[in-house]
Amino acid sequence: MDLYSGGSDEEFDRETNLDREWQRRRDQFHTIWKEASAQEGFNIGFKESFHSGYNWGLVRGVTSALVCLLNELKEMLIEIQEKPNKFQNLYESMHSLSTTDALKLFHDDILTEKAVEQSEHAEAGSNVTGLKNQSSDRSCLENHFGELESIILETPAIQVPLEVQK
Repeated sequence: MDLYSGGSDEEFDRETNLDREWQRRRDQFHTIWKEASAQEGFNIGFKESFHSGYNWGLVRGVTSALVCLLNELKEMLIEIQEKPNKFQNLYESMHSLSTTDALKLFHDDILTEKAVEQSEHAEAGSNVTGLKNQSSDRSCLENHFGELESIILETPAIQVPLEVQK
């Protein structure tokens, strides 16, 4: 018997083992919780970003391909002189945006949408109107896709699937 603690060595070992087991289970639960939270966040972020990322990549890819064509091929595909200039301008605009800049624009769009949603719920009056107007304007990334879509729809010789295939 241990005179200082008032208990036996067996009792002390049992308490130490229980403490270690509790700590191990706590750590295990915390790890599982972190992984589940991270996965849930990833799933939400993936859903929110996939469509915009796909459209941004599509615009960059199509404009890059068309800019690289020989002028004779471009003229065969695009009959009206304004359209090659539109493609060239769209190409230059897209390639002036780095991937990091595009991600920042996408992030800003998400923050604006969330601010609008929160304002609508709070019914903050005039602030809601200002945020709605800001949100209703198409984002820079959406504008580029809209421009490409418009040009492609006006140019039947160019066939590009604009919808995501499932």
